Amino acid sequence: MRIRAEVGTIDILGHLILWFILILITLGIGAFFFPYSFSKFILNRSLVIDENGNPRKMVCHTDIFGNLGHVILWIIISIITLGLGYAFYFYKVWNYSLNNTTIE
Repeated sequence: MRIRAEVGTIDILGHLILWFILILITLGIGAFFFPYSFSKFILNRSLVIDENGNPRKMVCHTDIFGNLGHVILWIIISIITLGLGYAFYFYKVWNYSLNNTTIE
């Protein structure tokens, strides 16, 4: 089995511009919601190719506001660690997103 991501350059550019604007409007708070959107953006555009060459779609079942408590906790950790905690937060969100992804 292998995984193939079908993420276009225009899609990436649009996603980055949208989140850049949201982060500016929310004075940085949007940066804590971005990892959820980013992981879902990539996972929902990925396919698992089985041994026979049949593609199967990956579907991430997370939502941006579903883990508000998790976001608030990591905002506090990031403030206490002067931003260093955000790197760990990004990895934890990917872990959470992968654990909540199914293959259809």
